[in-house]
This record gives sequence, structure tokens and C-alpha cells, in this order.
Amino acid sequence: MSARLQPSHLPPRIGFVGLGWIGRQRLDVLTADDDAHIEVAALVDSDADRLQAAAIAHPEASVAATLEDLFEEHLDAVVIATPNGLHAGQTIACLQRGLPVFCQKPLATTLNDVRRVLSAARAADRLLGIDFCYRHITGMHELRRRLLSGAIGEVIAVDLVFHNAYGPDKSWCRDRAFAGGGCLLDLGVHLLDLAMWVQGMPPTERVRSRLFAHGQPVQGDDGELEDLAHAEFIQANGALVRLCCSWHAHIGQPAQIRMEITGTHGGAAWCNVDGSFYDFDVHLYRGDHREQLGSSRDDWGTRALRAWLQQLQVSNHFDEEAEHIVRSAALIDEVYRA
Repeated sequence: MSARLQPSHLPPRIGFVGLGWIGRQRLDVLTADDDAHIEVAALVDSDADRLQAAAIAHPEASVAATLEDLFEEHLDAVVIATPNGLHAGQTIACLQRGLPVFCQKPLATTLNDVRRVLSAARAADRLLGIDFCYRHITGMHELRRRLLSGAIGEVIAVDLVFHNAYGPDKSWCRDRAFAGGGCLLDLGVHLLDLAMWVQGMPPTERVRSRLFAHGQPVQGDDGELEDLAHAEFIQANGALVRLCCSWHAHIGQPAQIRMEITGTHGGAAWCNVDGSFYDFDVHLYRGDHREQLGSSRDDWGTRALRAWLQQLQVSNHFDEEAEHIVRSAALIDEVYRA
């Protein structure tokens, strides 16, 4: 077992696996903050140029091309930001060596693999985190508190939209073996997680769905990955959840991102501002009255990772909260199987 016994007064030694755009962004923003209190102990990437560039910026870290080399570094935890299809295997390998893991979404590309990862985390009794960063938008925790306190009454409907005028520019994103899915797994998984999380994870099941690629229905697992997904779900209380997401959307702006919640006594919404991928507002509605719960115009992208690191420094043991990942993974799996 390569996880070290960490003295409480020392910063945790973290290995970063995957140094593409999002992995490098998380690394650099986090380490630029003096309050982060971590030691970047190891960097891993299969691309030599990316690895060299990260090593120049973080000369204190060891470098390696493979995950196995990282296990010799006596780490406290690992952050994974590799292609989707590698997440499950890499996360399980770390957990089996006693290393807590923070992984980019999706945790795995299939429901069976999500369950395997969770089983490994439970067996190792190690902390597992997933980068559901939208949970940490300013105002989102307050929205969750208000909804759970009954501020808008019983939820009747939830509308989820994530249209992207662009599409992934990495070749692996078009390869089913590495990506696992198209826009539904890339964008829709965020929305489903968020919609259930703000409501306290209500039981939910798929009703109907359709996937499209270049305007044509997707036929089986051998076809192209979907660039447009429509799905409807029903919650245990009868509330309808409607999801629509797409790549290369004709929307007249870079992105449309929103969650609109209709209740018996009010409503709520989370929306992007002026087509931005990064600026958001969160509101609570009652009649024609609008209460702003939060406005994000800052760098919120690393908050999920920061929260996980704070939890790690208190305890590296398994947190039952991770079990909820099965909920959204099961719904995504149902849509693809249908």
C-alpha cells in the first residue's frame, strides 16, 4: 500500500493524473492559492509535451508517464482528469492502494463500472469525490436549503437545458471506447446530478428519451455518439423532469445552460448570463417577485476539489455521500440502453 500515514500538521501530498485543459486548470488555479495547503507531489500524463510544461510550472513534483509510476511516491491522494474511459480503472487502482481519489465526471462510462468503483472505495474505506462543480456555484447551496425547507412547496416540474454551440475538440471525445457517450454523458450528467442534489436525491426513473447524431436517430452502440439528447424522467412524487442537451447547437450564443424548477408555491432558476459558460445567476421566484440567491462571476471551477481537499484533511475514510452517484449514473444508463 503506497498511501502514507500523514501527520495532521503537514499538507497532503497529491498526485495529479491527466494534464489536459481541465486537469491543468484545476492544478494551476488550486496551487496559485496560498490557502490551498497542498503539496503537488507527482504529475502524470501520457503526453510528453503536456507533462514537460506542467513540470516546468511545478518543479517540486516528480513526473511520470504512467499511473503505476505514481504509486512509488508515497502520496496521500490522487486527482484524476483523464479521458472518461480511463476513470474507472485508474480510480480503482488508486483505491486498492489505499489512496483517496477525486475524479472528473463521469466517474465511469457504465453503471456497472460506477458500482465497481464505489465497491472499491467502500472496501478500501477511502474518500471518493467526483467533480460535480455546478453544485458549488454561488447560491446553489442556498437554493438547495430553500427547496428542502419547502420554500416553493412541492416540486411539480424541472426543466434542464445545456446547449453548447461548440463541441469537444479532442479526438478521444469522439471515440466510444474512451468517451463512453456523447453530449448526454458530457453535459447531461451534470444537469441530472444537480437537479436531484438540490432536491435531496428523490427516487427518479426514465420515462422516454431519444438520441440524435447529425439530425438522425442514434441506432445502437455501434453508431456515432449523440450530439443531441432529449429525455424525460418522473420523480417519486410525480414531478416531471425534462432534459435537453446538445453539441454544435444553433443558439446564437456560445451556450444555453439552465435549470428551472416549478413548485406548488413558487419557482426557482439557475441560468447562465449572456451565453457565458462561467457566469451564472440563481433566483427564487414567487409570483412576479424575484429573489437573487447568488451571482457567480468568479473562478468557481475548483470549489468541488477544494471542498474535497478540506474533507480529506479531516478524514480520508469513505463518505456515504458518494453513494448518490449511482442515481444519476443509473438514469444515464437507462437512456443509453433504451
